[in-house]
Amino acid sequence: MAANKAKGQSSLVLHKVIMVGSGGVGKSALTLQFMYDEFVEDYEPTKADSYRKKVVLDGDEVQIDILDTAGQEDYAAIRDNYFRSGEGFLLVFSITEQESFSATSEFREQILRVKSEEDKIPLLLVGNKSDLEDRRQVTVAGAREKADEWGVQYVETSAKTRANVDKVIICLYTPVPAKKMADNKDKNGKKWEERRTSLKNAARCSEPT
Repeated sequence: MAANKAKGQSSLVLHKVIMVGSGGVGKSALTLQFMYDEFVEDYEPTKADSYRKKVVLDGDEVQIDILDTAGQEDYAAIRDNYFRSGEGFLLVFSITEQESFSATSEFREQILRVKSEEDKIPLLLVGNKSDLEDRRQVTVAGAREKADEWGVQYVETSAKTRANVDKVIICLYTPVPAKKMADNKDKNGKKWEERRTSLKNAARCSEPT
């Protein structure tokens, strides 16, 4: 029985998501909130941690593997190795810190450099700490302008209140399997159109945050 259960779990589609951003923007808090439905305010990780969770998206049970790169921002070789293994990226900044917003451009360039062989990289721009509106330094309009320039979605989250925490996974999820289907259609005879139901998630992503 245990062997059958393990076999079933291993057969689930696995999506590898990398959490990227400057220190202190709440990457770990977002990850832990998504994983365990709890807010950890004073968590100070010193190394990258990987978390895996089974979720149901579009009626399909899949596994989401999130790599929190906290504490690794200054180690280029380690960071590049993480980026190379990722399929999708949550590029996180704090709406209360303009510098962290500016830094997202450099992180994106690093991702594009490492993943240069790929035509379309699933990436989402995430403005965290939306519960601290009175301390906002980055405007919604400014963030959306950058997201539009990059051709990606922008979502604001709060790890503290759990606002839009699941939404960022839904929004990022849409292009990941679509790209996989496009890459594999010649091998397995399936076409990308067979996954058009996944695009229902895109409508939810485009709604105001």
